[in-house]
Amino acid sequence: MILPYPEQAIARRSFEPFSAPVHPLVRKAREVAASTLPTMVLVGALLLFWQLLCASPDANFPSPVKVWEESHDVIMHPFKGVEMGLTHFSIQDGGDVGIAGHVLTSLSRVLIGYSIASVFGVALGILIGQSVLAFRALDPLFQVLRTVPPLAWLPISLAIFQQAQPSAIFLIFITAIWPVILNTAAGVQTIPPAYRNVAKVLALNPIEYFVRIMLPATVPHMFTGLRIGVGMSWLAIVAAEMVQGGTGVGFFIWDSYNSSLLTDTIVALVWIGMVGFTLDRIVAFAGRIIGREG
Repeated sequence: MILPYPEQAIARRSFEPFSAPVHPLVRKAREVAASTLPTMVLVGALLLFWQLLCASPDANFPSPVKVWEESHDVIMHPFKGVEMGLTHFSIQDGGDVGIAGHVLTSLSRVLIGYSIASVFGVALGILIGQSVLAFRALDPLFQVLRTVPPLAWLPISLAIFQQAQPSAIFLIFITAIWPVILNTAAGVQTIPPAYRNVAKVLALNPIEYFVRIMLPATVPHMFTGLRIGVGMSWLAIVAAEMVQGGTGVGFFIWDSYNSSLLTDTIVALVWIGMVGFTLDRIVAFAGRIIGREG
């Protein structure tokens, strides 16, 4: 008598058919859609809720449709009055300047102040992370100074520099440097002892130790501080420009408020959020590149 082979065993031995290869561009498009579609749906839902909530003519807050109608020129012509070059830009004096011109002015100040804070912050963080004596001497001072609100430094900076531009750069510097120092120091202090022992065995000089051991080990902590610092820099410059006036996105917001142009203020807030998001992603991308190279 011949017994049939069990069907369940046959099913277990069968393999699922292979899916057809997907083109790299199609795969990339699916990845982009999967990462952006939920955000776009959420933003659309929020805009719809905002429109339904503020659609009444008696509403004190403008709806998205009203923002588009009243600030159409600001939205569609952001670079009005701005001449862009390959390495520089210029803004006309005494004229009507678009929102992008004010944003570029603020970004130029942030770039200078944040760059100085990054260099000094990383250097001081490495110092107090490596030296116990420096940590005991400087850490309490840094902990006190970092709790001072950014705008509290503005009168001091104006008294020292007597001008709006350098005082704004100093305000960015003094705001951004503390997270860079503290996170860099934490990264240096958490380097595994095995790494230090390997450096001693290989007799690495200070430069080789920094490049091969310290930098790769502290990049995550360091760029965490740099990402926090760039966000705080952007917040500080907007607040400073609102107080001291002149030019910049903070001045644009305050001027729009004084002119009862609330819709222009909302457009400026969107620009501020998008620029801050972009700055954070740029610093995070640089951290991934440097960490990968290390």
